[in-house]
Amino acid sequence: MSAAGISIALDDFGTGYASFSHLTQFPIDIIKIDRCFLRDLETNPDDAAIVRIVLNLAYSLGIRTVAEGVENENQLAYLRAGGCLYGQGFLLGAAVPASRISELQRIDRRLFAG
Repeated sequence: MSAAGISIALDDFGTGYASFSHLTQFPIDIIKIDRCFLRDLETNPDDAAIVRIVLNLAYSLGIRTVAEGVENENQLAYLRAGGCLYGQGFLLGAAVPASRISELQRIDRRLFAG
């Protein structure tokens, strides 16, 4: 996080324009793991390996991770075991207005809190 309180997130990491070179070019605070790697996480060992590598890389660099497209408990368990503390997806809830975030955090702290 910058002195101004701004964090930089690298969206859709592992696809398209979000590449490893960005990790050294910019002061990245958060890597968002693209949903395409989570979709077949349970059945495709290549996707599981990529997610594991990204989580390990982020940990080594001191970068937080957000997993996009968390749709089931098995994906959630795999991510939590790998050190991913944040996620987005229908398992965790549909998109809501920012004004409801505090309310939702009070209701269910089990999702990514250890």
